Amino acid sequence: MMKIQLKLYASLGRYLPPEAKKNEIEVDVHDSATVGEVLRQYTVPNEMCHLVLVNGKFAAPGEREALILKNGDSLAVWPPVAGG
Repeated sequence: MMKIQLKLYASLGRYLPPEAKKNEIEVDVHDSATVGEVLRQYTVPNEMCHLVLVNGKFAAPGEREALILKNGDSLAVWPPVAGG
């Protein structure tokens, strides 16, 4: 097992465990977990994952299933937003 920071912003915050503070929490994931696996573990709908960053670097939709996280990584996700 390893620990990562999971940050779910705006409306995605509801998918975090209740003990999360300020839309983020340190979570345990299995070694070699991918971005896609972690998001499914927390039941975050794929269509709601508009902007995904791992340690501040953009993870394109086609990369998320293969992108393996490392201990201490930060996974941050934002939903689509509208405005104007």
